[in-house]
Amino acid sequence: MEGTRLKVNLGTESDCADWMSQLPEGLWHIPLTSLAIPGSHDTMTYCLDRSSPLVSEPPILSVLDFIVPCITRPCLCKWGTTQEQQVAAQLDGGIRYLDLRIAHKRGDYSSAFYFAHGIYTLLTVEDALRDIAAWLKSHRKEVVILACSMFDGLNDDQHKLLIGLIINLFGDRICPNTVNPSLGIMWKLGYQVIVSYDHEAGSSYEELWHQIPYWWANELDPQKVIAYLEAQKRFGRPDGFFVAGLNLTENARYIVTHPCQSMNSLTMRNYSAFLEWVATQSPGPRSTCLNIICGDFVVGIKHFASAVIDLNKKLL
Repeated sequence: MEGTRLKVNLGTESDCADWMSQLPEGLWHIPLTSLAIPGSHDTMTYCLDRSSPLVSEPPILSVLDFIVPCITRPCLCKWGTTQEQQVAAQLDGGIRYLDLRIAHKRGDYSSAFYFAHGIYTLLTVEDALRDIAAWLKSHRKEVVILACSMFDGLNDDQHKLLIGLIINLFGDRICPNTVNPSLGIMWKLGYQVIVSYDHEAGSSYEELWHQIPYWWANELDPQKVIAYLEAQKRFGRPDGFFVAGLNLTENARYIVTHPCQSMNSLTMRNYSAFLEWVATQSPGPRSTCLNIICGDFVVGIKHFASAVIDLNKKLL
């Protein structure tokens, strides 16, 4: 297949809305665990609710939030927001792995679930999942991975309720964990959704996959993030799905000493180093290959998704 080119037109985010359906036939039967798939880190933080209660946080933050909420709330939003576009726009931009941190508000006796990152989101989990389901109906050959995790404040009954919600919404479009999925198999069987559930409450459900490992450097310097990912590659990739996280992590000292900055400004200033590194990577089953690559502000970063998708031509 030497000389084969991807049929998807790479270059603008709008070109990526149906990128899976436009891949060459030579990639249809490669396991999804060996394809390069773009993802978004903390997918739902574009709609954080500044007036919501705090999620479980260090006591000092709760005290500060009680005394000076006019300082803590803007700070939580500035540094907790890692995406700026709604989930449908992320999907239109080529994102196929969604990092969903789910929680239930403490003291809330309703059955509503929210997403959380320091504080809760305005949008409920049900509303977001319905948006995803509606998008999939308009893009029948696209496959989305929903990575559900965190589950702050959920008890056993609430886990059952949440799992039931997920299964009822996506129904027979969910790929069971007994399948070794490729695009060809997903299309043939009518599957569009892979759901990983990072809690033992999901272990008995065929519809739910186990936790997808996420390589997180926990570093502020992009070069240290890259060094960490290269070190992980030397240990060898996991057998199934896994994520290489191209996300920077701030610390309290940096926040205090850079009051005019935000996660957005920090990320944008350093993204070129990440994109250069992405271009040197390869998907596939070998020990040093990558699978899912996640980033922050993925719609605002021109060519992030297309740069990841374009790696798949190395498999031809």
